[in-house]
Amino acid sequence: MFWAFLETRSVFVTGVIGGIYLVFTAGFAIWFGSLVDHHSKKRVMLGSSAVSFVLYAASLLVLMRLPEAALHDQAAPELWLFVLVVMLGVIAGNVRMIALPTLVTALIEEDRRDKANGLVGMVTGAGFLVTSAISGFLVAWGGMVATLGFALVLTALAFLHLLTVRFGEPPPASDAPGETKRIDLKGTIAVVAGVPGLFALIGFTSFNNLLGGVFMALMDAYGLSLMAVEQWGLLWAFASCGFIISGLIIARTGLGANPLRTMLRVNLIVWSVAAVFTVQASVILLAAACFLWLFLNPFAEASEQTTLQKVVPYERQGRVFGFAQSVEQSAAPLTAFLVGPLTQFVVIPFMSEGGAGAAAVGDWYGVGPDRGMAVVFSVAGLLGLLMTLIAFNSRPYRQLSAAYAEEGEKADG
Repeated sequence: MFWAFLETRSVFVTGVIGGIYLVFTAGFAIWFGSLVDHHSKKRVMLGSSAVSFVLYAASLLVLMRLPEAALHDQAAPELWLFVLVVMLGVIAGNVRMIALPTLVTALIEEDRRDKANGLVGMVTGAGFLVTSAISGFLVAWGGMVATLGFALVLTALAFLHLLTVRFGEPPPASDAPGETKRIDLKGTIAVVAGVPGLFALIGFTSFNNLLGGVFMALMDAYGLSLMAVEQWGLLWAFASCGFIISGLIIARTGLGANPLRTMLRVNLIVWSVAAVFTVQASVILLAAACFLWLFLNPFAEASEQTTLQKVVPYERQGRVFGFAQSVEQSAAPLTAFLVGPLTQFVVIPFMSEGGAGAAAVGDWYGVGPDRGMAVVFSVAGLLGLLMTLIAFNSRPYRQLSAAYAEEGEKADG
């Protein structure tokens, strides 16, 4: 995303790239979930790294053959072929993200899983910190050649490291009597439907992701309009410290008696911040918002994972996590694909010199492309805040909270 915006200076391109990523995530998630349920978790994670390595190598070959002019042309087919291959490499890594919470269920006692989910978030944050700091400098100094070279080395190291890790896990679901190595979407939906309020939780997260498509499409473009790419990478490295801090807090204190309540409270803060962080073109406001989002994200993620780990049978968790990821992520591409062109061709002119928005509020709000993006962020934040307040007072929230508490009583009994 950094590289594509700097090459083309188009939020249309970043919007489409964000949409491609989310379409692929949603499209592959159910199949990935079935792979996790039907095979050794270690084996599928090794396969994930191997496939990513092959696709990153292929994308590097495609890049080396790209004409220079295609790098700056948002309509060049060669540019989009390169994007496609890189995205497939990234998506292959999602198998690990589905396998990890199922391993928490398999290896960690029920009353400690929320804390373990916090540690998973902390490790994710540490990786995000390192890659954010490095990526800005790599793109600035060596472009995508250096970035892909670095990715190949680290992917190979991750593969070799996992070979040395030893852990016990229950047999795959396909080893159980009557189970076959199939996706069984109908059975997965039946499991989800059997837990009161679980569809509503997935639907709420889907709405969040619908608005999250705005940030996928515009955040890099907004940040790079305020600072150099090296500074933008360092800002994300600073912000990702929030991941680590919150992961440590969750590992120490847990998520409380009702993780769903924790998740909704987190969302109230997240969307409130989203509504106001762009009121002025300020790097300080942007950095504070990014830090708060990444600090709060592990609370929301761990809350959902802890709930699913308790109310969904282990042998179905890969498919349910995959189904949830597929449904939740399928909402965001619509926004990402829509917001990029809408912002580029409607909202930015509206807030630029001569536009009606600039004439109305430009004296204090500012004018220009970054102010157009700022308007879109604020609207998304207000919508998210409204939806969270509705969810807090909904019947499905009370049903799923009761189902979670009931499973806890069974475990204690």
